[in-house]
Amino acid sequence: MDSASRPKLRTAYKKGRVIAPLHTAGPVAITPDGTRLVTCVGEDALLTDIQAGVEICRFAGDTESITSLCVTPSSSHLLLFTSSLSLRVYEIPSSFSPQTKAIKPIRVVARAHDAPVHVCRSDPTSTYLASGSADGVVKVWDILRGYVTHLFKGHGGVVSALVFNYPFDLSSVVREQKMQLITASVDTRIRIFDLSAAAARASGGSKPEAVLEGHVSVPRGLDVSPDGKWLVSGGRDSVVLIWDISSKAPPAPVKKSSKGKGKETEFSPVLHKTIPVFERVEAVGLLHPDEDLAGAPSGHEKLRFYTGGEKGLVRVWDARDGSVLFTLGQEHDDSSQDQEEQRQIVDAIYVPSASTIVSVHADQNILFHSLSAQTLSRQLIGFNDEIIDVTFLSPQLPVQASTSSLSDTHVALATNSSLIRVYSTSSLDARLISGHSEIVLCLDSGAQGRVLASGSKDRSARIWAPVRQRVADVEAPGQTVPEWRCVAVCEGHAESVGAIAMSRKALLGDTIASASASGSATGAGDDLRFMFTGSQDRTIKMWDLSSVPLTASASEENEGETHMVKCKSLTTHKAHDKDINSLDVAPNDRLLVSGSQDRTAKVWEIEYVTSSTSVRGELRLLGTCKGHKRGVWCVRFGRAERVLATGSGDKTVKLWNLDDFTCVKTFEGHTNSVLRVDFINAGMQIVSSASDGLVKLWNVRDETCAATMDNHEDKVWALAVSSDESTIVSGAADSVVTFWQDCTEEEQLEKETQRAQLVEKEQNFANYLALHDYRNAILLALGMAQPGRLHSLFAALSSAEDASPSSITGHAAVDEVLRTLPFTDLARLLRYVRDWNAHARTSVVAQRVLHAIVKLRPADDLSRAFDAEAAFNAATTVPAPDSEGTVAVSVPVEGRGATALKELIDALIPYTERHLTRMEKLLQDSYVVEHLLSEMDDGMFGELGDDDEDLDSHPMDIDRAIAVSA
Repeated sequence: MDSASRPKLRTAYKKGRVIAPLHTAGPVAITPDGTRLVTCVGEDALLTDIQAGVEICRFAGDTESITSLCVTPSSSHLLLFTSSLSLRVYEIPSSFSPQTKAIKPIRVVARAHDAPVHVCRSDPTSTYLASGSADGVVKVWDILRGYVTHLFKGHGGVVSALVFNYPFDLSSVVREQKMQLITASVDTRIRIFDLSAAAARASGGSKPEAVLEGHVSVPRGLDVSPDGKWLVSGGRDSVVLIWDISSKAPPAPVKKSSKGKGKETEFSPVLHKTIPVFERVEAVGLLHPDEDLAGAPSGHEKLRFYTGGEKGLVRVWDARDGSVLFTLGQEHDDSSQDQEEQRQIVDAIYVPSASTIVSVHADQNILFHSLSAQTLSRQLIGFNDEIIDVTFLSPQLPVQASTSSLSDTHVALATNSSLIRVYSTSSLDARLISGHSEIVLCLDSGAQGRVLASGSKDRSARIWAPVRQRVADVEAPGQTVPEWRCVAVCEGHAESVGAIAMSRKALLGDTIASASASGSATGAGDDLRFMFTGSQDRTIKMWDLSSVPLTASASEENEGETHMVKCKSLTTHKAHDKDINSLDVAPNDRLLVSGSQDRTAKVWEIEYVTSSTSVRGELRLLGTCKGHKRGVWCVRFGRAERVLATGSGDKTVKLWNLDDFTCVKTFEGHTNSVLRVDFINAGMQIVSSASDGLVKLWNVRDETCAATMDNHEDKVWALAVSSDESTIVSGAADSVVTFWQDCTEEEQLEKETQRAQLVEKEQNFANYLALHDYRNAILLALGMAQPGRLHSLFAALSSAEDASPSSITGHAAVDEVLRTLPFTDLARLLRYVRDWNAHARTSVVAQRVLHAIVKLRPADDLSRAFDAEAAFNAATTVPAPDSEGTVAVSVPVEGRGATALKELIDALIPYTERHLTRMEKLLQDSYVVEHLLSEMDDGMFGELGDDDEDLDSHPMDIDRAIAVSA
């Protein structure tokens, strides 16, 4: 390859999007405008931008699990209770920009209840908070002031549901309607409390206005119509009750003399209707009267409600006749009991502004159902467990547009589950693909990413195709995630299928193009040729995919497995002595490589012949790559050259020559087993991931590591490279998926810019020195952070031609610069002086500059200089949260400045004392030298005269003797 046409090496990848755990366990809340979602991750609450799929902030917890939370209707505050029985109140940020600093609570009530709180609700005015605990106590709190306004006892157990009844018109100035609180508990009774009367009495033993009895099991959901007339309640007794709570009892003579009790008997709710729903109800709510539902009957009074329960479906009902208007979600009849328990709905939230019902499921999935379209509009997966494999998908990619912008729009994840996750690469929207009965172990894509193949522990492999998209979905390709359907199944292995590889070469004929353009589900069979599967039974099977369609018809979506193709096995080979971990097909579909736990990789020749009546396939062993000391976890062919890369448990990546199957290069650097490898950049570089949690980029030519990417805390099992190689996706056992974006050009451009700026500053510095503009020269050297240039400048001042003996530094202009130096620059210069003072060679300049600063600046300036530096650093840096999500309390700026000054002085004093000791020793040594010289002079001149007495008696002879000797 010509050096001019050879692609440049990639040197840097930056962290882009991250798919991290969104919801692990606990309650969920959504803002009334439907734009932000509050979920629980561990002990912290997480605020997420639903549309962008980006984490906005975290709310710091108290290391205890969250039992209940709610968001005020004004979206201003988040209120949550934890297992420590504390109430924590947070302000919700109005900005959607991500924040690295954890949000601290504005108020904490240490022991809000004497038992855990499982339900809480804010009133429509965002003024009060109602909380019900497990000991049957309900408290009403003033949110801003933080005190209890009402206390209700008498519930026969755990409080299971709460709702405020306060119909009011925002445009009305006078509000005559009283506020009520309606509660439900495990004693199956529903109680209605008058908050106005309780507030007037200001006592803790208020009795309910009415007690409603109708359920035979615990009520789990309560809701009140906007006009305050209707109350709907649903429970685990599989019925929904409609109550008329606006009715009053007929006037009758009051028998009791108590005025208060006689007034309370006027309120008498009536059970209007009982509707059996045939499932345990976990959530129920009334729809807004103005909600426009397609297919719903029209009438003068619309009373419609929704339910969610054990079947995992959201049903919308007409309360007048008790009929189901429509159902949201899919019912899985063939699911096991465990899967049914995981998919049941634990909560449902109605968002009128977005015409959406949000259902929260037991398996941590959050589904957004559009009421207007009656479809699933968005699905957020809360937790992905261990990421085992990942591959890119392009379900909307046209047949003859391999470089289209529609490529790599989705990623498929295999996790520690039988369900496959398909994510959009631009958002958190995802879909679950069900079909396998056990954990999915491996994934691969074919037909340029338009179909998906999976292998599972259930000893089968399946081919998945996207359901043909509607026009509404095609308008925003890549933004929505299509539904996927199993179009083919491959059965025949005796053990788990742990490796899978589809044919790489696509036959893009006229038949395929026309079939794809017409949207036909069949007729595109020539594009899928064959597939290989490797199993724990140590065999490799070759499958014929010639009759497998590329798309699934929408009409066939719910027809089960009747239209699935049963793929035929073309050949079976016992390939290895141990489990087969990885398979890969060469780009030209002529070679297959297999990697096994037996420490070898084997290369096979593929023979695939098609005719009008039959298809024949065979494998022939070409060679074995031996050299690894542990099992081979991954094998990959080069995209451009005849080379093979293998990753092994011996912590190395090896490159093999396919001509003689010898190892030509070995890459060492990982500290644990190498689990995945792949080629990029025309085979000039290799990317690898390992059990040490790192992703490394290697240069093949010099066997060096060009970059290391670190964002995982556990084994990186999954690795995939996009078709344009600009994105690398890594998935690990810590349930985190990271998108690494190529930033080589950006980094090089930034380096070039910095280099140009540095050259320009160095030239300016030389010009300032030539012009004796010491102020700008010193300021520029401080700004460039180059203490060496500053030292040279100060050292040259004393020997300069225009040096002034009266100046402290040797130049009057420099004295003026030091006298007027800004505080932040003064603090930086003092730090340079501290460093210079630590070395004898540079200590003279350090002492001279320090002496000048002390003489020219008052003592207050030194303290204020470090205060200004601390304030500048605090303004330009954002403290990161620690492992608990909290940020350390900052020390006041003045305190930090004084501390920095003390540290500087403590560093200057010992070295200064050492320099003074050294100078005193030099002075003493000079006296010794002078004494020796004088003694030497006496001895030398004594030999020149007749005797010492003559020299002493004739002192003038000494000079004469010196002259003679000279």
